[in-house]
Amino acid sequence: MDRDALADFLVHHRSALQPQDLGLSAGPRRRAPGLRREEVAQLAAMSTDYYTRLEQRRGPQPSTQMLEAIARALRLNAEERDYLFRVAGHSAPDRVASDFVAPGLLRVMDRLTDVPAFIITALDETLVQNVPGRALFGDASAFTGLERSGIYRWFAHPETARTVYPESDHARQSLALVSTLRAAYGAMGPRSRAGEIARALEAQSPEFAELWQSQRVGRRFEDHKVVIHPEIGPIEVDCQALFTEDASQTLVVLTAPPGTDADSRLRLLAVLGTQQFSDVER
Repeated sequence: MDRDALADFLVHHRSALQPQDLGLSAGPRRRAPGLRREEVAQLAAMSTDYYTRLEQRRGPQPSTQMLEAIARALRLNAEERDYLFRVAGHSAPDRVASDFVAPGLLRVMDRLTDVPAFIITALDETLVQNVPGRALFGDASAFTGLERSGIYRWFAHPETARTVYPESDHARQSLALVSTLRAAYGAMGPRSRAGEIARALEAQSPEFAELWQSQRVGRRFEDHKVVIHPEIGPIEVDCQALFTEDASQTLVVLTAPPGTDADSRLRLLAVLGTQQFSDVER
């Protein structure tokens, strides 16, 4: 671990970011350029003291999970993220298997504060959510292993995973998810995580096994859908998807026409989400 190189790197990239770049309020009395240490710590879900010690060359060696969180908070690109890992004494992670989030998608999501937005992988693994996104779908960071994939949860735990959609939409959603997994399977190969998910679901879910044999391939997001919040109720939304160039990650945004009942419900969702998560984000 090169403490000097790590500290210099963190200070430089923190100073280069502006609060408005991440959807944060600049606030009064901001004397130094860039983000404050506590803002980076908040974005990385770690204590300010821990992050401060890293910048002061006196902290412990951060884990790979901590480094991934810092890389996301500082909006590092792939090469910068790899450098961060190396100066912290770790090997650069496999870019295919890691949770590295495309900085371009993050910058777009940072500006979306009043509608649900989240970034997912080709296996429907949620990498990051904004506050309304967590309020609507729950905090996806709690899932581990195969459970991280929304495709896996949809078929392995239908009693909980499907409550966010009306029952009349379940069949369409099932086919869309299987088609998405088939596309990922073709791109990643049978020994990949896509193959592992497919084999596990074939053994657990007759519904999945039947749909898997249909050989449907495609990654589609329904333009118009209904999602259900346990307190607010059903919300009619339009779905927009922005893909990275290699289609490995997708920013999904849910909106509604201005002035509609659905638009009012989304605004209420944003307020509710802020209230629910304000203590965590501090």
